[in-house]
Amino acid sequence: MTSEITSNGAASNGTTPPTKICVYCGASAGTNPAHLEMARQLGAAMAANNVQLVYGGGTVGLMGEVAKTLCELSGPDSVHGIIPEALVKYERDSTYQTTNADNQVVPELARYGRTTVVPDMHTRKKLMAEEVFAGGPGSGFIALSGGYGTLEEIFETITWNQLGIHQKGICFLSIDGYWDGILQWINKAVTEGFVKEANKDIVVKATSAEDAIKALREYKVSEAIFQLKWGTQ
Repeated sequence: MTSEITSNGAASNGTTPPTKICVYCGASAGTNPAHLEMARQLGAAMAANNVQLVYGGGTVGLMGEVAKTLCELSGPDSVHGIIPEALVKYERDSTYQTTNADNQVVPELARYGRTTVVPDMHTRKKLMAEEVFAGGPGSGFIALSGGYGTLEEIFETITWNQLGIHQKGICFLSIDGYWDGILQWINKAVTEGFVKEANKDIVVKATSAEDAIKALREYKVSEAIFQLKWGTQ
């Protein structure tokens, strides 16, 4: 049984869990080389700060780059990919793969870390979030560049924060202004009365990998989030 995690990030057995960051990002590399380079920089910064990665389990695009970089620097135990079975053939480079004990094709452990294959998207997102919730101080969520899926995933974590389901930090890591339009929309939603002023800061922005990790480490929970009591999610 997993040790209970207290509000200060310590487990009930007195140990401090490792910092875990869930990175949402594209399974594509994009047309601007700066996106791929930032994925490498984030992987390197996570290694330098002894941070573990939880991600969508793909081995292509930005997903594969951040996982591969961290795995090379910190070893396979630092990376956990979680991918729905239906997406395996779309989000994977078949060059480096093997078969696990359940006869599922998964990426090589030494190159991309541990991989868990799940039946659906809901299970994927739930398991990714649970790992972050159980992580130590500085754990949270970072959105690198991506498309619809990346946006949906990061906004779900923003909504959960607003509802009081979790108090982990959320950061848009914006390369060449990639997320500026989304951040402008958040400001517009505040101005138009759809988001409380204090809840604008549920999500923070960074423009470098080190600053993103620092932002999660120094994250302050909004005083305007809902103080609701939730059961087991």
